Amino acid sequence: MSKKQKTSDISRKKLLGVAGVGWMFDAMDVGILSFVIAALAVDWNLTSSQMGWIGSVNSIGMAVGALVFGVLADKVGRKKIFMWTLILFSIASGLSAITTTLAVFLILRFFVGMGLGGELPVASTLVSESVEAKERGRVVVLLESFWAGGWLIAALISYFVIPSDIWPIEGWRVALILTAIPAFYAVYIRMHLPDSPQFSAKPEAKNRSIMKNIAGVWQKKYSRATLMLWILWFTVVFSYYGMFLWLPSVMVGKGFDLITSFKYVLIMTLAQLPGYFTAAWFIEKWGRKFVLITYLIGTAVSAFVFGNAESVSVLLGAGILLSFFNLGAWGALYAYTPEQYPTVIRGTGAGMAAAVGRIGGILGPLLVGYLLKAEYDIGYIFGIFCVSIIIGAFSVLLLGKETKQIELE
Repeated sequence: MSKKQKTSDISRKKLLGVAGVGWMFDAMDVGILSFVIAALAVDWNLTSSQMGWIGSVNSIGMAVGALVFGVLADKVGRKKIFMWTLILFSIASGLSAITTTLAVFLILRFFVGMGLGGELPVASTLVSESVEAKERGRVVVLLESFWAGGWLIAALISYFVIPSDIWPIEGWRVALILTAIPAFYAVYIRMHLPDSPQFSAKPEAKNRSIMKNIAGVWQKKYSRATLMLWILWFTVVFSYYGMFLWLPSVMVGKGFDLITSFKYVLIMTLAQLPGYFTAAWFIEKWGRKFVLITYLIGTAVSAFVFGNAESVSVLLGAGILLSFFNLGAWGALYAYTPEQYPTVIRGTGAGMAAAVGRIGGILGPLLVGYLLKAEYDIGYIFGIFCVSIIIGAFSVLLLGKETKQIELE
């Protein structure tokens, strides 16, 4: 291995580590929220509709953040936006731990969502533009795998912290305080993270108007990819947040107590890591379209079985497969999205697609809350998500192009 190759490997690992830890903290916040919702339902006597709104207002913020910060990333650079979004969501998350009313909690969750929604597409764009084509997909999926680490930490904190009565305040408040840690990490990012070399090599990008960038994603050359991404993002995010934010509550609804429910969700969360790692392997071997379609179909089947499970073993087995396939598909989605656009509109294109997806994230939790209140069966609800995921898979099959190891424009 040459000296140049060794330097490149060190830089890639450093970038992956720095961006990945930020990604992990984001996942920790989203993961903890699903457990906090279940705890708040008990402490604040929330209805299923109010529980749904907690998840949905988070997604409203994510939609706004993805659009606003995605556009700004093409104006001021990926690194600055990555840092700003981390600070925003960290501070808002910490403040949400001390609120005493649902209204204030919802407002703060909106700002948490803004930071989170802006950070994810910007981070994947930054990493995509900083590694070679032959390993770009694998590295971005490995970046996404830090999400599983964050969810695992969230599940551990929720299992050991939230139900415990050793704290002078409610356990869910302690859990949310722990999510404020990334604010300190943002300082480290500013000192050590380089900006995208492709963006730095395009000084004219800063002079393009925001409206020109937004219109650019619908140019004839990119309109097919944009349509495919918008359908894919909407269906994936709609089903993910509809299912995963409600997992602990669904387990409680199936007759398990809070601690047992948290334990089962923790077991399911462990399956996310092999889902990511297998997707990272296949994505450069068999391509993006293969991974997305295969893992989305696996998600759809697992969702259907989970929703209709009548025994603990089937419930756990289906939940494990649901985590495995769904998060593997997420990794491929983040690798695939930035590859559809040239540098000058890559942040805008990725941010807009993510913003459309977050609209699905708004509707998913609300739909579950409404249907549960109307006493619809869990199997029926998960059947809706099953159909949604299949629609997303077909959009990739019919409209998507393969981008494996293709140099970015």
